[in-house]
Amino acid sequence: MTTQHAVLALGARKPIAALVADEAAAGGPTLARNLSAFSLVCIGVGATVGAGIFVLTGTAAAHFAGPGLMLSFVLGAVASGLVALCYAELAAMIPVAGSTYSYTYTTLGALPAWIIGWDLVLEFAMAAATIAVGWSGYAQSLMADAGFRLPAALAAAPAAGGLVNLPAALVTLALTALLMRDNRGAAHTNAVLVVLKVAIILAFLGLGALHLRPDLWHPLVPANEGAFGAFGWSGVFRGAGVVFFAYVGFETISTAAGETRNPQRDAPVGLLGSLLVTAALYVAVAAVLTGLVPYRELDVADPIAKAMAVTGLTGFSAAIKLGALIGLTTAALTALYGQARICYAMARDRMLPDVFSRIGARSRTPFVAQGLIGLATAAVAALVPIDILGELVSIGTLFAFILVCASVLILRRTEPERARPFRVPGGPVVPVLGILACLALMVSLPGDTWLRLLAWLGLGLAIWFGYGRRRIAASPGFERTSPFAGPGRSPG
Repeated sequence: MTTQHAVLALGARKPIAALVADEAAAGGPTLARNLSAFSLVCIGVGATVGAGIFVLTGTAAAHFAGPGLMLSFVLGAVASGLVALCYAELAAMIPVAGSTYSYTYTTLGALPAWIIGWDLVLEFAMAAATIAVGWSGYAQSLMADAGFRLPAALAAAPAAGGLVNLPAALVTLALTALLMRDNRGAAHTNAVLVVLKVAIILAFLGLGALHLRPDLWHPLVPANEGAFGAFGWSGVFRGAGVVFFAYVGFETISTAAGETRNPQRDAPVGLLGSLLVTAALYVAVAAVLTGLVPYRELDVADPIAKAMAVTGLTGFSAAIKLGALIGLTTAALTALYGQARICYAMARDRMLPDVFSRIGARSRTPFVAQGLIGLATAAVAALVPIDILGELVSIGTLFAFILVCASVLILRRTEPERARPFRVPGGPVVPVLGILACLALMVSLPGDTWLRLLAWLGLGLAIWFGYGRRRIAASPGFERTSPFAGPGRSPG
């Protein structure tokens, strides 16, 4: 490998045709394309409607928006919708695994692709571990209701007073085994759990609607208390920034484009359909919650259970805990799924070791990557308390969303003739608005969030310059991926 090769690797871009060709001609088993539009909608709803709907709604109402939380969820849905439209265009046009990583590689080059891929590694892996620890808490609560309690040593991480969080590790390993087997079985399991979860939420909405107190919705936007974000319209916008992260699970759908039967049609349906279902559920839950309980009393760990207690339907609390448990299960399942597909795509492009791109002959899944990720995530979930895991770099998600919107703008200019089965309406307006919306939410985040992101990306850059850059520059297909070399010419 020459020095010039290594330098060129920084800006090497991979054409869309090369991405698709590599996916189809890997020289061995390939990912199985057997997911339908309904499967994608269920993946999106499974990833998005998790514990947030059972916890986040109460916290945001009590601290920021009051009954105006309904408007916060609408604003969050609008911001997410702008990004989802951009995801839909790219997922239909570039039907491969990798999501934002792949889109960035073909528009901005290898180094930016590595940065966003590294960012997604943190986002998906830490999210899965956090969800597993939350799942353990709900599972142990249900067990306690039935009279069973785990020994303290097996109930929590060392820093939380235990020795190992056994339920968190076991659920992670069980979901990993399911995903390693085949994507069809995992998709069917996810769909069943999503239907059950939505049924429980709809039951809460139906029962709660019978006991609503409309006077609790007045004023819809409580008066500001003298500080930005403390109610008033600034509180509605601050609430939108908080609840925005309740919508980000739809990103997982784009990682499944390489396993979809008809990605040009089904990927946009999955992305936009899941977002519509999620937005409707969140707005409805916010309306019923704030119509049952004074919003200042909703700052509790289980606001929906509290709302049921107000109606006298305390027996429904077990169903609420079961719904939260199911929600966490589907969220963990889809996070582990998305993480493996990101690692698979990066290994396919030689940014990670080749073992991560190995596809099982029978399972047609990246089973090695899935297994390694599952083991690592189970270890983290078993040994690290949730308050530390909760420091997931949410700002990284917004960073990824900005690159998705920018990729739409860049490809409209660099490849205007390429077929776009789904096209973002409004020309450049929607992608630009998506970028501005994400930037506005990033600016509102605290400084320590930015520091965590910079520290993680700094570690990623060190790995890139010590490993990934050299792997790409030495790969046989590097010459054709460089924007500095003409057809058939070597950059060296």
